Amino acid sequence: MAQHGPRLIIPIDVKKKPHEQALPLHTRWHPEIPPVAEVRTSEFFRVEMMDWSGGAVTQEYSVEDIKHTDLSIGHYMSGPIRVLDTDGVPAKPGDLLAVEICNLGPLPGDEWGFTATFDREHGGGFLTDHFPSTTKAIWYFEGIYAYSPQIPGVRFPGLTHPGLIGTAPSKELLNIWNDREREVQENGLQTFKLCEVLHSRPLASLPSTKGSVLGKIKQGTPEWERIAKEAARTTPGRENGGNCDIKNLGRGSKIYLPVFVEGANLSTGDMHFSQGDGEISFCGAIEMSGFLELKCEIIRGGMKEYLTPMGPTPLHVNPIFEIGPVEPRFSEWLVFEGISVDESGRQHFLDATVAYKRAVLNAIHYLSKFGYSKEQMYLLVSCCPCEGRISGIVDSPNAVATLAIPTAIFDQDIRPKNKIPVGPRLVRKPDVLKCTYDGNLPITKNLSATM
Repeated sequence: MAQHGPRLIIPIDVKKKPHEQALPLHTRWHPEIPPVAEVRTSEFFRVEMMDWSGGAVTQEYSVEDIKHTDLSIGHYMSGPIRVLDTDGVPAKPGDLLAVEICNLGPLPGDEWGFTATFDREHGGGFLTDHFPSTTKAIWYFEGIYAYSPQIPGVRFPGLTHPGLIGTAPSKELLNIWNDREREVQENGLQTFKLCEVLHSRPLASLPSTKGSVLGKIKQGTPEWERIAKEAARTTPGRENGGNCDIKNLGRGSKIYLPVFVEGANLSTGDMHFSQGDGEISFCGAIEMSGFLELKCEIIRGGMKEYLTPMGPTPLHVNPIFEIGPVEPRFSEWLVFEGISVDESGRQHFLDATVAYKRAVLNAIHYLSKFGYSKEQMYLLVSCCPCEGRISGIVDSPNAVATLAIPTAIFDQDIRPKNKIPVGPRLVRKPDVLKCTYDGNLPITKNLSATM
């Protein structure tokens, strides 16, 4: 009898550590990391993934696991997966790999997730200059819905997606990444005024043997040492896709990824039950273990045919994403605007990042008037299905960004009225799990309000 349903090519046992899994995982991008599985085009297959931390973050109502997470590891990825056509010919550099997400979700028996902020000295986040402490909220899943004991009075359907999916870089592309990111790391504070406003740390995540997991390549060998010193960290999205954190890549989505090495070497990880646009707190989605059920097609010569390089080489291209037909529907939103003027009143020229920061701060301060702490709302706008937009990018000197919050996720009316509601019902307890901040960096203050 013919097989129906997906073929499981990468299994995960959440009761085991990353190094104990049946197939080796990896935490770096490099063309020489060998594939652990092989598929053919039109084949229906299933890939399972640990959460990005490899199980280091637990369901315990404590932030110690977040505070001491080893961020040098990056994301644990499942793969690489070698892709062949129906004749057994592998994908070639210059092709496009079309990856269709047929189904996805949390791993059965592991239906929970977490949202967090890292300590400012430990990676920070988009608003780390306002919220420097480690925080954490646990979420539990009821079918398509999520709720958190640490953020009571909120429940919403998830827009589940892989935060990270991409193909392996070629050696030439890997060198381009490392050269340009090293330049930012070494000279960014002198050349980019934006760093003065956002206080993002670090400026880039350069290759490091610390935290490197290279799949089938055995640690301690000369080959491992060489590759670990070259391999790219998984933190940013790049030309190969990678950690793009596009929240709308749900069921029915299709991703058109450039192919840089023979076989494409597809990898994925960082599953999210839900996320807001920007994943602003850095660990800002509802992070979880999960699975993808996929089909792949190879578009021969597709890079040259469909992708125009936006840089000095033919490798300076980016993927195309086709959003699927299945998403939560919200009819009412509250929208917060931000302009490119920072908290000190300083004008920035058409800076969409500063504008988005201000829109997010406006949303957090407003929502905290309804009985929540600002830390609760920082985590919420990071992981709920809110919509971020660049609304204006041409009218000098102010870029305009907006953040739209679906009002139906709250159990109370959050629209402006004649008077803000008061009363015991509106005091939202308990708060998020939190550590004190013991660092020495100055904390940005809102000059006309108390943070």
